[in-house]
Amino acid sequence: MNTPSAAQDWIEFAHKPGEKYFDLGKARDEIEIDTQKKCGHNKEISAEPIICKVFSRSVVNLTLVDLPGMTKIPQGGQPDNIERQILDLCFSYASRRTSIIMAVTPAN
Repeated sequence: MNTPSAAQDWIEFAHKPGEKYFDLGKARDEIEIDTQKKCGHNKEISAEPIICKVFSRSVVNLTLVDLPGMTKIPQGGQPDNIERQILDLCFSYASRRTSIIMAVTPAN
């Protein structure tokens, strides 16, 4: 970790309280490590969230939830009911009255 300046942005994970990530690449690596701990290496999903706080003077206060993409056919070691698991997880968030649903797709 490097020493922050007063205006520098940083990220803190709930599973590592007090540890600040000033390098977004290292924060991304931490997300991948924690994802593998919770979901394994077989592209499974988990309802247990990875919670991180992004501290920046240039963003508004929002809660964002990144949900898994929809799939119909299990890949690798995914369970046969992976489609149902993903639908149930997505609907648990999307059905809330305060949710705004945003779809992100590649533009290549």
